[in-house]
Amino acid sequence: MPTGYQIIEQDKLHYLTLQVVGWVDIFTRQQYRDTIIKNLSFCQNSKYLVIYAYVVMSIHIHLLVQSSDGNLSGTIG
Repeated sequence: MPTGYQIIEQDKLHYLTLQVVGWVDIFTRQQYRDTIIKNLSFCQNSKYLVIYAYVVMSIHIHLLVQSSDGNLSGTIG
C-alpha cells in the first residue's frame, strides 16, 4: 500500500523502516524473527539487496540497504 514515499535515487544507500500493519507485535516471537531474517538473506542472495545493517524490533524493522542492480523499489517490492 503506497503512502506517497518514492525512492528517487534507486542505486543509493537508503535507511528504511518497515512496519507491521496494525502495529501487531509479531516479531516478539522467535519463529517470525527467524522468518524475516531468512527472507532478508534470500533477498541478499537472489534479489541484489545489499544489507549494511538491520534491526528487528517488535513491530517494525529498520534497514540500511542498497540495491546492487539499481532497482531498490523492485527489490523490496
